[in-house]
Amino acid sequence: VQLQASGGGLVQAGGSLRLSCRASGRTFSYSMGWFRQAPGKEREFVTTITRSGGRTKYADSVEGRFTISRENAKNTAYLRMNSLSPEDTAVYYCAADQIHPALLATSQESYGYWGQGTLVTVSS
Repeated sequence: VQLQASGGGLVQAGGSLRLSCRASGRTFSYSMGWFRQAPGKEREFVTTITRSGGRTKYADSVEGRFTISRENAKNTAYLRMNSLSPEDTAVYYCAADQIHPALLATSQESYGYWGQGTLVTVSS
């Protein structure tokens, strides 16, 4: 499985961005997650969605501002980010958990496949 993340860029505080993560392969039978790594910090969990898209989980820091979704027919997951602040500046990574498609895993160890990351920069 190969994951291709895109959609990052420079945005002003209060603005919005939508990230995409497209997976290769014939099936999209994974739960998907987004993580981020800010400069000088550890990579952290942002959000995750089950294979069916029926359940999601968010980090407290993004709850109510970010929305994860997916289109299985397009092998693509999305991260809609609203009300961005400079604290959201980071490289955002998408990841696939191919073992637990119905589990809302928050640990990086649960995800076996990772995209290359896309940089989001929020200016004040």
